[in-house]
Formats: sequence, structure tokens, C-alpha cells
Amino acid sequence: MDRNIRTTDDVLRLMDGLFARDADRWTADASSWWDGFYADREKPVPFFVAKPDENLASYADRGLITPGRALELGCGPGRNAVHLASLGFEVDAVDLSPSALAWAEDRAREAGADVRFHRGDVFALTSTELTGPYDLVYDSGCFHHLPPHRRISYLALLDSVLAPGGCFALTCFASGEGGMGSELPDEAFYDRGGLRGGLAYTPESLRRIFSDLAEVELRRMHDEPSDSPLFGEPFLWTALFRRTAGEGV
Repeated sequence: MDRNIRTTDDVLRLMDGLFARDADRWTADASSWWDGFYADREKPVPFFVAKPDENLASYADRGLITPGRALELGCGPGRNAVHLASLGFEVDAVDLSPSALAWAEDRAREAGADVRFHRGDVFALTSTELTGPYDLVYDSGCFHHLPPHRRISYLALLDSVLAPGGCFALTCFASGEGGMGSELPDEAFYDRGGLRGGLAYTPESLRRIFSDLAEVELRRMHDEPSDSPLFGEPFLWTALFRRTAGEGV
């Protein structure tokens, strides 16, 4: 008989275990799944292109973000990390997949970009070596692969590493017409034991989840044509939040 639930982390790990093993996309155990996903660099996946997100470029162009320390969560093949480095940011970028990071390192080397890539679980790494403070935390496609209970871990991560006055920018699956991702209610994912490819969000839900931060902008990502130097798909939300200058690490 096990009676070993004592802390919030114990509860979170218990809830992780309610999902089927092959549903895992958020712990270190999921690295092999992501390795398979990134193995073929020629696969026609929209975000495999060597282009930064249009919203990220727009934030810099409009002066909404300025160079400082940046942390990218779930960097994949490194397209946004490389862009941030080109803007003068000091960049740490994290991903679970060795295959994705090998591709990202190739891109950084070709671009002459100085990026520190880290392999592992963002929740573990940001409690050890990636302790902040960061002026920008950027997430393009990591958050929507988390099960609902791991939003608690995610908010704790932001609270621990985001600098006073720092920005948090997010790109995630949008609900509604033309959106992508599952629109099932949170509790349904525990009944089914999977995440259905990722969770879709409404603007209202994002505002509620990140209500401790000040909203700067929340909109659909612009649809960028194939010949654009930027990546943009309208099935995604883009959001920029700022931490109050008097709060944080």
C-alpha cells in the first residue's frame, strides 16, 4: 500500500501518470517521440522552415521587446532562438529532443549565432541551471502540449525566472473557426488518457491563466505567404504579456 502523496510535486507526478505512456509530450521520457518527429528535416511541417515567427519579429520591430537575456521553451530546430541572437539577445534555448537540438545547433552555426542550447525537461532545468532572471521568455508551441495540471508548473516557472518588467511571449493553438488542437474541457483529457495532439485555447482562457501578467497584445498569428521571410499560420494565437516592474526575481 502506497501513501506517499505529500507535496504539490507528488500530486503533479501522480496526475502525469493518469495519461497513457505514448501520450507524453512534456517530460524527458518523451524525447524519443520528438526525435522521431524531427528525424526527417525535409518533412513538410510548417514550422520546420528557417524563419522566425512573425509576431516575434513584430515585437522587436515595434520596440515591445529589447535585447537582454532570453529563454526559449521548446525551441525545436532553433529558428526563433537564432533570430533572437541576431537581434542581440543573450539566448538560452531548451528542448527535449537531441535531434531537434542537433538541427538547431547546425542552424546557429550556419548563421554565426551564439545560442546556448540545453537538452532536458524545462521544469527541471529552470529549477537548476536556468535560474534567470530573463528579460524575455518565449514559447512557440510548447505550452499547448502540456496537460492541464502542468499549467501550475508552467506558471511557477515563469514566476521564478521572468525578470521584473520582463516579457513573456506565447504562440499556441487557437480554438474556434480555423483553429487547431483539441477543444475538449480540461477534465476530459484525464478520462481519455491523452492530449489529442495538443490543447486549443480561447483568448479568455489565456487571459485568465496569465492574469498575473499585464497583457500587451493578444491576436491571431498573421498568415504569411510561402515567400515571406517570416513564419505565420492563422491557426495559432500570439500573445505578449509583461511582468509588473516591481515584481519578480
